[in-house]
Amino acid sequence: MTELAAARPSLFRLADIFVRYGNITLGGGSATIAVLRREILNRRKWIGEDDFTVCFALARLTPGTNLLAFCTGVGWITRGFSGAIVALLAGSIPCAAIVVLATALFSLWQHISWAQAAIHGAVAAAVAVTVKTCWTIAHPYVRPGTSLRVAVIAGAAFLLDVAVGLSPIEVLLLAVAVGLFLPTARA
Repeated sequence: MTELAAARPSLFRLADIFVRYGNITLGGGSATIAVLRREILNRRKWIGEDDFTVCFALARLTPGTNLLAFCTGVGWITRGFSGAIVALLAGSIPCAAIVVLATALFSLWQHISWAQAAIHGAVAAAVAVTVKTCWTIAHPYVRPGTSLRVAVIAGAAFLLDVAVGLSPIEVLLLAVAVGLFLPTARA
């Protein structure tokens, strides 16, 4: 646990944040993690930058839903085992119910033209939210003298996934291996 232990939230506050932001933020897991970053790191200071980075990286390396792994990691850092359980349940049960409802409605509305138009608009917006999320997460690591390095790594990761066909986990593991041998930029 970090020096931010004085900002340790109650289990109720932890559940409140993950119910509110983990379940109603649109744009996928990365967008939700970006919003949670603002809330738990910048605004409430429940964890530090290093703890956030560890939770984010480990969540990306775990199989399954990365958002739930992230929530569990933050819960663990802030409140231990009970925090991990509360964050996991608060971040998963309400949205699972929403997905069941949305799926039922979609099956009823899938042949209606206005519903199809709405879905196409939502897909376009999701792409924009994903791009913004990538910047939100990468921005703290872009410092003077590191912009080119960040752009090259991001571009290489994109090409390895899209052009070469490596899976995201293979790209992440390769980035970890390369990161071990690249010299770190001086701040």
